[in-house]
Amino acid sequence: MISVTDLVHRFGDAVALDRVSLTVPDGEFLLLVGPNGSGKTTLVRHCNALLEPDSGTVTVDGVDVTEDPVAARTSVGMVFQHPRDQLVAATVGADVAFGPENLGLERAEIDRRVTEALAAVDLAGREEARIDALSGGQQARVAIAGALAMEPTHLVLDEPFAGLDLRARRSVLAKLDELAAEGTSVVVVTHDLRDLRERADRIVALSEGRIVADGDPETVVPDLEPLGVDAGC
Repeated sequence: MISVTDLVHRFGDAVALDRVSLTVPDGEFLLLVGPNGSGKTTLVRHCNALLEPDSGTVTVDGVDVTEDPVAARTSVGMVFQHPRDQLVAATVGADVAFGPENLGLERAEIDRRVTEALAAVDLAGREEARIDALSGGQQARVAIAGALAMEPTHLVLDEPFAGLDLRARRSVLAKLDELAAEGTSVVVVTHDLRDLRERADRIVALSEGRIVADGDPETVVPDLEPLGVDAGC
């Protein structure tokens, strides 16, 4: 479970998050929506201690993320909005293997995870491809594969479908369905609910650093239009 309690985060004098409280149970498929600047990315970056609260707490599976960021980053797989922010190696296979290697896993287990993660994002057999030769959409898929290879108990994706073609989008969605069915909590930060609305157990909307709507899709969707969110109708 991811639990956020009275979270406040400031950038200088600007309040990005204003006493936000949120719980994401294991296995929940949650959409985090809202306009640009609403605090969505700031919020999810607290889930694995990429940012530290000015006040309030964030725990993952009962552990405060600021006290044990390594545990948080093992449990919470994060896919950034801009994939270049998390690509670390020259080739696709080396990049996807980076996280599992740092867990100290056996080579056979690492290779299994890399193979399965690449297949999930429609990049099977591309281990030797150079990252710098890939398109932006392909780089996004490598970033997603890198998070999947960690086999986290919670997966957070920040606008993961930007730049993906229809085939890749469907492949990633199928993997998210599989993970959710297996009990992995999935949090998708998005401004576009197409293909996601029917999958969501819950939608949480942010505006100006505060939660302004929280509930099942049927309840929340009517409140989203003023926020500039495409409800996917």
